[in-house]
Amino acid sequence: MLSSKEKVDAIFDIDGLCDLAKEVFRIEANAIQQLAERVGHDFERAVHIILSCKGHVVVTGMGKSGSIGKKIAATLSSTGTPSLFLHPAEGVHGDLGAITSKDVMLALSYSGETDELLTILPAIKRLGLPLIVITGNPNSTLAKSADVVLDVSVEREACPLNLAPTASAAAMLAMGDALALAAMKARKFTPEDFAKLHPAGTLGRRLLLKVKDLMRKGERLAIVHFNEPTKAAFAAITKARAGACVVVDDDGKLCGIVTDGDLRRALLKDVNLFHSPVTEVMTKSPKVIQPEALATEALHLMQTYQIDDLPVIDDFGRPIGMLDVQDLLQAGIL
Repeated sequence: MLSSKEKVDAIFDIDGLCDLAKEVFRIEANAIQQLAERVGHDFERAVHIILSCKGHVVVTGMGKSGSIGKKIAATLSSTGTPSLFLHPAEGVHGDLGAITSKDVMLALSYSGETDELLTILPAIKRLGLPLIVITGNPNSTLAKSADVVLDVSVEREACPLNLAPTASAAAMLAMGDALALAAMKARKFTPEDFAKLHPAGTLGRRLLLKVKDLMRKGERLAIVHFNEPTKAAFAAITKARAGACVVVDDDGKLCGIVTDGDLRRALLKDVNLFHSPVTEVMTKSPKVIQPEALATEALHLMQTYQIDDLPVIDDFGRPIGMLDVQDLLQAGIL
């Protein structure tokens, strides 16, 4: 009886699949590498046009070029260049209304003869929009109508039949990424700028969330006076449902911290410590942080000193909050 693998082998020609994969990688990598040799004045002109745009970079393309165009538009938008994708076939049925005279067109067509793109060319010209074309045929009709042509021609596709857009698609995407990132660098786009456009992402949280956004305060902040007994700290921690309690002096300034772990260890050592001053079990001069610090700074401090609770103090050394490692975990920082 044939195994599942033997049945598949009998139906399909699967010899040399890994070799084919390696060949695909080689061909596509070579196609992208060749782009580096073509980057020059035209590329710089294209970037300058994008930087001068007062509206949106409108990316358009059909088929696989359209799929690549959607990704390029998304990359532009997320790196500081407002962009949108226009489906050329939908464009001639009303969607051209999304284009304004302040926009720049970025058209993708490997052949440079895509009917749908050629159909919207007159409208683009009437609006007087700068036209950047990414194509594999610099002598095509689309290229001849462009202000700037970026050549992404490849020696061959990675497809064994040399038909499916593979190496050409990779080259087109790489050129689009290069345009977006060159514009990003020229704009001096910062990680903070990136985070503002990705507030729900991990990077956004890491670069935007501050200690004050996550710290426990009010009734959730356990506080005791340094003259109170240890049992007062136990009660404060229980009431606040916290993992630690800050200890303050007569001026309300932080002088120590007691964690639930400190209490357990103290009581196991000597049950009478429950009635002793909290100063006998507290940690003096604990690590602290201020509310305006980034949550990532707090995480680094907690990981470095292996602590789970970090008091938050104001400019006068008074505790105004407590940051628990669980807060960082829930916020997606950890």
